[in-house]
Amino acid sequence: MNNTKVIQVEGLTKMFGDFAAVDAITFEVEKGEIFGFLGANGAGKTTAMKMLIGISKPTLGKANVAGFDVFTQAEDIKKNIGYMSQKFALYDDLTVKENITFFGGIYGLSRKQIKEKSAVLIEELELKEVANKLVGALPLGWKQKLSFSVALLHDPKIVFLDEPTGGVDPITRRQFWEMIYKAANQGTTVFVTTHYMDEAEYCDRVSIMVNGKIEALDTPKKLKEQFKADTMNEVFLKLARG
Repeated sequence: MNNTKVIQVEGLTKMFGDFAAVDAITFEVEKGEIFGFLGANGAGKTTAMKMLIGISKPTLGKANVAGFDVFTQAEDIKKNIGYMSQKFALYDDLTVKENITFFGGIYGLSRKQIKEKSAVLIEELELKEVANKLVGALPLGWKQKLSFSVALLHDPKIVFLDEPTGGVDPITRRQFWEMIYKAANQGTTVFVTTHYMDEAEYCDRVSIMVNGKIEALDTPKKLKEQFKADTMNEVFLKLARG
């Protein structure tokens, strides 16, 4: 495997009966890249992501994630990636501290590591005041930021974010993207699905899925040039209308 490519996908397909939810997609993602995986609801984004994170077996094709094969090494993939699901992933009935400790344990960190990382995380997110409060009592924006930080707790090579900013206010969205930039600058690869086309502008490269196929893949600047569009939203509309 090429050392700079942390995701390599070739002809990846997922069939449900006769229906191809993901139809022979091919792409690569570089180390430290912010890779936007865009498409309307039902385009196949989440199905593709589930194959890449090792929780759904592909029907056909090849894929290598963080140096591991999606067909034969799904468990190794899970240990080497972070994942933040579309629906809030932390436990509402545990405190902020308890959630960090719980997930640190799942990720195989030692008690010492959990203690150290916990202190840093609470400090960075300015959660000192609420560290012993139930997560369920926090505003959605705080929950999302905490969820993202917990997904990075074990220093994964790649973090997968499924619609991470859905339902949060614009200020929180901007803060969330600042966290994404920081992670990428520290060498973590960020694979993010979103249906907010303005967020596509923040990605290094963007792929756009339509009906299970990748119909476009390039930097936001080049895609806008290619489709003679001023915004990524216009690019998306042109593609969606065929």
